[in-house]
Amino acid sequence: MDKIVIRGGQRLKGEVRISGAKNAALPILASAILSGGTSIFRNVPKLNDLRTMGKLLSLLGASVEEGDKSGHTLRVSTDGIRTFHAPYELVKTMRASVLVLGPLLARHGQATVSLPGGCAIGARPIDQHLKGLEAMGAKITLEHGNVIARARRLHGASIVCDLPTVTGTENLMMAASLARGRTTIENAAREPEIEELARVLNKMGGRVQGAGTSVITIEGVDSLQPIEHSILPDRIEAGTFMVAAALTRGDVLVRDCVPEHLDAVTAKLRAAGAIVEPEAGGLRVRGPASLLPVDITTQPHPGFPTDMQAQFMVLAARARGQSVITETIFENRYMHVQELARMGADIHVDGRTAVIRGVKKLTGAKVMATDLRASASLILAGMVAEGTTEVLRVYHLDRGYERIEKKLAKMGADVKRVRDT
Repeated sequence: MDKIVIRGGQRLKGEVRISGAKNAALPILASAILSGGTSIFRNVPKLNDLRTMGKLLSLLGASVEEGDKSGHTLRVSTDGIRTFHAPYELVKTMRASVLVLGPLLARHGQATVSLPGGCAIGARPIDQHLKGLEAMGAKITLEHGNVIARARRLHGASIVCDLPTVTGTENLMMAASLARGRTTIENAAREPEIEELARVLNKMGGRVQGAGTSVITIEGVDSLQPIEHSILPDRIEAGTFMVAAALTRGDVLVRDCVPEHLDAVTAKLRAAGAIVEPEAGGLRVRGPASLLPVDITTQPHPGFPTDMQAQFMVLAARARGQSVITETIFENRYMHVQELARMGADIHVDGRTAVIRGVKKLTGAKVMATDLRASASLILAGMVAEGTTEVLRVYHLDRGYERIEKKLAKMGADVKRVRDT
């Protein structure tokens, strides 16, 4: 098993190119099920979660092949799909496997998907997915830990989500694209990845309007066509590197990002004293000599993203003064706190609220990653800590960051991946 070893104290300088967005690529790969033929997807990040989605599509009978030497282009042919079961062995490793439910049901009339259950950062039920599919005419039963869904053909419906759910909105959008009639999704998630999926569905011949707002309307069509599409940049990866630049008093150009997708992150970085300026090709971030405290409440998009909470906690731990972070999305997303405390951070958690008092220094230690974003936060902490930090269990990291240690090293960080013996 690998670990990441960091020697702190280096200032980041230079530029970094942002990879394709994991959370956009996953539903887009699943959407290929909706059409026959071969779709070509470019700028696909080389991540474990994407490999898992490729395995799942292959298990269903699709052909998934690399389309160039870089490995960032995938050719997905779905003509061979004859199996309609997403098994527990894959779903337990990646909850986004549930995204095949809507497309399989819409195009093939049946789907069996293992219930994903809870995960390290809290339970994320799929009841909103099932409620919407039932409104569209699906017959759904739960047997032996599986969701079994059947429908001759889905029909349009008016769906009001109890809360905004990203994967729920995506599943319902894909299912409604081949349903008979009009479907309206109210209280829909508004993330940029939702807009990206809508662009893909419309390229395929779908009729989706309102993506990016709280009300999405889909006029169902009889069939969809394969397409070519390049995945948009990953806003969470971009935000992570922006925090890294601010933390290390660096000067970094974050290339190939979409600045408007980062408005909430940019606002909080500026509040912390960083200079963030648009520049040709991306955003330039310059870190201050002394960080200021910031208060953050995570919210669904366009609010502050929960996936940036752990990274900002590290920034708050080095700020001059007291910061307060409130996590409203997941009930158990503070597991990195005890690891940061091992490095000298002063953090007190009360329920969903964390009070962080900035300290003069962090010190290197052996720490253990507990989830994807926690992994990134521990690397950031190691970069501003005295001495050496070892981050263990970095398989979490490989689910969402492509070669993060190499990208950081290229900008001057003393970060490397080694075999943990």
